[in-house]
Parts: sequence; C-alpha cells; structure tokens
Amino acid sequence: MKTSTSKYRERYKFAERRVKRLKGFYTHLIIYIIINSIIVFSNIKNLDDGESYFQWHNFISLSVWGMFLLIHAASVFIPNFIFGVQWEERKIREFMENER
Repeated sequence: MKTSTSKYRERYKFAERRVKRLKGFYTHLIIYIIINSIIVFSNIKNLDDGESYFQWHNFISLSVWGMFLLIHAASVFIPNFIFGVQWEERKIREFMENER
C-alpha cells in the first residue's frame, strides 16, 4: 500500500512533467510567432510594386510549421492523445513485472 508521502511524490512528478510539457509548448509557440513574423515582414518588404502577398510560397512556413504546432498542442492539451499517463503507467508495471 502506498503511503501519503509516496502518493504526494507521484503527484508532484506528474505535475512537474506536465509543467515541462506546457513550457515546451509555449516556447514552441513563441518561437513560431517570432520567426514567422520575421518571414512575413521580409516577404512583404521584398514584394514588387503591385505584386500581391497572397501567393502559395508565402504560406509554406506558416502552414507546415503550423501543423506541427497543432500536433504539439494536441499532445499537450488533449489528455492521452498519443502516449498518455495511463499508457506510461501500464508500461512501467509491465516492465517491472518482466524483471521479476
């Protein structure tokens, strides 16, 4: 049976991992915004007179990187999206039982 101290440690480790994942996502989001803002302003600056910004090559970085950002967001904010906590716990128990 688990003591309250060990339960607290487990909850603390879980919360710590969750905070690290959130921090990683927010860092990814900030870098996405900064880099793509630079790219957009650079593209606008380099337009010829009368040329429209709305060309497919101006949106490649925004869309491809944006899809990866959405996947990252889903893995952080949607519980058990890919390999959730229950999967981790099940695998840990499985490995511990195999080592006996």
